[in-house]
Amino acid sequence: MYERQSQVKKGRGAVSNNDSRFEREARVLVDDGWDNGTELPEAVRTVIAADTARSIISRNESPDVPFSQSVNPFRGCEHGCVYCFSRPTHAYLGLSPGLDFETKLFVKRGAAELLAKQLRAKNYVCEPLALGANTDPYQPIERMEKITRAVLEVCRDFNQPVGIITKSALVTRDIDILAPMAKDGIARVAISITTLDRDLARRMEPRASTPGKRLEAVRTLAAAGIPVSVLASPMIPALNDHELEGILEAAHEAGAKGASYIILRLPLEIGPLFAEWLQEHYPDRASRVLSLIKQMRDGAIYQSGFGTRMKGTGPYADLLRQRFQLTVRRLGLNSRSWEMDCSKFRTPPSQGDQLRLF
Repeated sequence: MYERQSQVKKGRGAVSNNDSRFEREARVLVDDGWDNGTELPEAVRTVIAADTARSIISRNESPDVPFSQSVNPFRGCEHGCVYCFSRPTHAYLGLSPGLDFETKLFVKRGAAELLAKQLRAKNYVCEPLALGANTDPYQPIERMEKITRAVLEVCRDFNQPVGIITKSALVTRDIDILAPMAKDGIARVAISITTLDRDLARRMEPRASTPGKRLEAVRTLAAAGIPVSVLASPMIPALNDHELEGILEAAHEAGAKGASYIILRLPLEIGPLFAEWLQEHYPDRASRVLSLIKQMRDGAIYQSGFGTRMKGTGPYADLLRQRFQLTVRRLGLNSRSWEMDCSKFRTPPSQGDQLRLF
């Protein structure tokens, strides 16, 4: 009899590293009772490679998000959040959305230069830019790479409005750039706080800042005059949804002015990855969590339709929506997080430009 070998690794979110949907063969590590030295090492190290992107601004037409363009300095994310909706994108690189996504990272070291080039294009129309809509711009490797900071410097020089989405306290490092931009109405930050339970956060988001540090980041940013909102996302039934009001109240006390939430999304490879993670860490409630998720998706594990993919359907989803709306109204967390002033955008002179007389 063969049993699947547990691959839980310290500091990592995914339990396995199964092949992506594009591979013809599926390879799964099993324990056949023979010690043949094929076990994965206890720790899996992070490998960083350069991404030679030729453009940096991504665009979308989704009615479910409040922005239509974004910049992502990295592919893959070392935070290792097991629920991350970006995991399936690693399949396009021939890598696993599992452990590969959080250990094989690609950095866009030319991001700032590419952004400046695109902002200078004659056909560019200024609108708010989201930084970190796909993977976190302040994941651990940003400490040494400083790509996100370089991108922010370009946004500052062009007066390009920018909204940051992160779950890292490292964002406070760049207050010297963000505070003056915020004063001009062209910078905002959204901090994702999924849970206030440090043990759950450690299992679910192993290399992200602790809940306490994220709340402190909200406090620090707010004190610097930077508008901050909280993303209580994703809400997972029977796992963290009971914390919704507590997260919003803690963020409000720290200085947040806006809030939003989404329910857990499990497209493509994320469904099996999350189910595997549940069985490994919370076997006592795994079946109930998955059952409630399906109740919010008309019996499916995921629905991709606009309008429902973020909030779900059915009584359980309706109750969660009502709880959120009541709490936001009570706390006054109704500031619109993507309203920024695009009228101040300007193209600064580049080296070698001829000065104008008039």
